[in-house]
Amino acid sequence: MVNPWLALPTGDDPAERCRTVRGAHAAFAAGGAVAPQVRAVVAASWRRSAAALPGPEFMAPVELYGAELESYRRAHPLAAVLPLVRELLGTIADDGAHLLAVCDASGRMLWVEGHAGVRRGAERMNFVAGARWDERHAGTNAPGTALTLDHAVQIFATEHYNRLVQPWTCAAAPVHDPRTGRLLGAVDLTGGDHLAAPHSLALVQATARAAEAQLAAAPGAVAGHALSVLGRDEALLVADGRRSRLGRRHSEILLLLAGRPEGLTGEQLTAALYGDRPVPPVTLRAELSRLRRLVGPLLGSRPYRLCAPVDTDLARVERAMAAGDVRGALRAYDGPPLPLSEAPGVCRLRRGLEGRLRRAVLTGGDAGALQLWADSPWGEEDLEVWERLLAALPMSAPQRGAVAAEARRLRAAYAPGSGATSGQPPRR
Repeated sequence: MVNPWLALPTGDDPAERCRTVRGAHAAFAAGGAVAPQVRAVVAASWRRSAAALPGPEFMAPVELYGAELESYRRAHPLAAVLPLVRELLGTIADDGAHLLAVCDASGRMLWVEGHAGVRRGAERMNFVAGARWDERHAGTNAPGTALTLDHAVQIFATEHYNRLVQPWTCAAAPVHDPRTGRLLGAVDLTGGDHLAAPHSLALVQATARAAEAQLAAAPGAVAGHALSVLGRDEALLVADGRRSRLGRRHSEILLLLAGRPEGLTGEQLTAALYGDRPVPPVTLRAELSRLRRLVGPLLGSRPYRLCAPVDTDLARVERAMAAGDVRGALRAYDGPPLPLSEAPGVCRLRRGLEGRLRRAVLTGGDAGALQLWADSPWGEEDLEVWERLLAALPMSAPQRGAVAAEARRLRAAYAPGSGATSGQPPRR
């Protein structure tokens, strides 16, 4: 069976493969369908890229500079494992043909290292520290696609959506917090066609696993319970190092109970899950019985409650806001909690969190925080935020022209007679 995450099956000619995919890319960019010769993982990424980006040739944006970049990466959890990553991948990156890169969970490059000549080539496409290389800003590429899919992947030459990046090949693997399961970022090797060999993918995967092991063994890393719900339709529960992906209803129950340490009665939990719908008591009891088989003594009853502290990614966003760290809250906010859930209690949590976070962004007047929100899927159509961002930026800011253009576009889109409603624009 062919490994879908590898760029080239054994025996394939890289030059021929490059030509074939280049033709498929040109046809796709012209508005055609994706040719069957394109890997499924790449075809799906091209479609996501085309939906998010203005065209197939552009520069990835640089968001962090100078002292702000230094401060951010010093505080990032992956700074603790950078020496290990350099030890495992750095000698390869120093050979004059490769670059080692580490990015955060939003695709911001924290470190890009290697031979000076190779770095100069990469700088011409903004593959530099501080630049944003998630798919929404840079198109199909190994670190960005690895973050999107939460899986190690190779991207070969003309498989890149952005034509400026097509001379390069890369392999990347995601890195997680071993205690919570939260995505922290990715490690990446970038270079020439020779990186399409299976060893590069295996090497970045092994490096990511080693980084996670070191994080788990670090002083202060303790076993516990953590629940990840932001941007996930199904929650991830990490209990004493063991990961469990929960179904939709069980995700809702644990999220609701995590926010109520005093517990909920059966009537309260039924209302939070089902609203006014008539639901027999046996329905809730059956769900809780199935959940107890998964989480054991963590779930208590009379009232229904969690018998040990469970830290949630939602609570981490709230703590950052309470501390006045709006940028930290935004970087921890991976999306709405359980976005497809229609449980009334979850919908209230979702609206409340997004409303408080948006208000903190708007009232703080911090251009960096406003930019983070505007660049997110939940802020990209938010006219009020784009206008506040334009007002907060100094006249010399390099992105001011692009921000002004986006604010004008949104004003026109939501002008009277456009068919749009006033207030915060709807999601695309």
